[in-house]
Amino acid sequence: MTTIRAAVVQFEHTAGDKQANFAKIELFARRAAQQQVEILAFPECCITGYWFLRNLTRSQLLDLAEAVPDGPSTRRLLALSRQHNMLLGAGLVELDGDRMYNTYVVAMPNGQHQRHRKIQAFENDHISAGNEYTVFDTPRGVRVGVLICYDNNIIENVRLTALEGAEILLAPHQTGGCNSVSPYGMKPIDPLLWHNRITDPQSLRAQLLGDKGKAWIMRWLPSRAHDNGMFLLFSNGVGVDDDEIRTGNAMILDPYGRTLAETNEPSDDMVVANLDLSLIPQSTGQRWLRARRPSLYAPLTVATGIEQDTRVVRFAEVSTPCHDPAQPERHAEAEQDSLNGAFV
Repeated sequence: MTTIRAAVVQFEHTAGDKQANFAKIELFARRAAQQQVEILAFPECCITGYWFLRNLTRSQLLDLAEAVPDGPSTRRLLALSRQHNMLLGAGLVELDGDRMYNTYVVAMPNGQHQRHRKIQAFENDHISAGNEYTVFDTPRGVRVGVLICYDNNIIENVRLTALEGAEILLAPHQTGGCNSVSPYGMKPIDPLLWHNRITDPQSLRAQLLGDKGKAWIMRWLPSRAHDNGMFLLFSNGVGVDDDEIRTGNAMILDPYGRTLAETNEPSDDMVVANLDLSLIPQSTGQRWLRARRPSLYAPLTVATGIEQDTRVVRFAEVSTPCHDPAQPERHAEAEQDSLNGAFV
């Protein structure tokens, strides 16, 4: 197979209302099937809702979380995948033993499933970080990887996914309109602009396409596809997400970082593109991968002392380096705790 038909969705979820959110998933799956889509990617935590998670107690999270694959949402995704003969990915809160994860479930029409646990999780103190990369072969004969939102910000995560052979990267997000501490990063969007989007569409559109949304995304996202020679399926939330406004901008990028399809609509939407897999072998990123010199990269695996838990980095008012070469053992131990899902 040299061509595969893929689609990405943006939609406004309802916090905690799995039935309402799944109704949208089923609607878009039907639309995608009518367009002969073979891979369909939905946003991060679109089944459960996202930003409200940070305010939930452990008990409230447990009420929301589900097992994978034995929980009702995964079973429902698998049934939908079989019904439409389509690979489907969607996000939820997973419960495994006494741990919970921000998890993306990929359902395949042959009844198989994969799950990716967000490596850079920060949504709630009771949500653990994953510590494995997720790359797998699909019934369509293509190799797929998954990285959730902040996972994609860390270039090593994307590079390792590419080195494991991913040809297509599913990149589900809930981003845009975030309150970044970076002076030239994202900033919040006034909720009134979203609520007035019918009467004043231009004011909202300027925010969605500007530095609070698409302009910020396009500074870095295309490089993940280009530098690693893979297709990238960017799905995202749009509209109200607790006290923030997500910017949508769902898009499909090719291995050169070029935009194959995109939507800038301030509403639920889907875009579709044909992925020509023959572009991958001689893409710039794949040629760069072949030119790597791994013998020089050992320092990448050594803790420097500036590493912090993603929660600290994400919510810190001021980012301060903590390099302390006199205590390398403490830094290495903290880094290992982070990889094991502990809070540091």
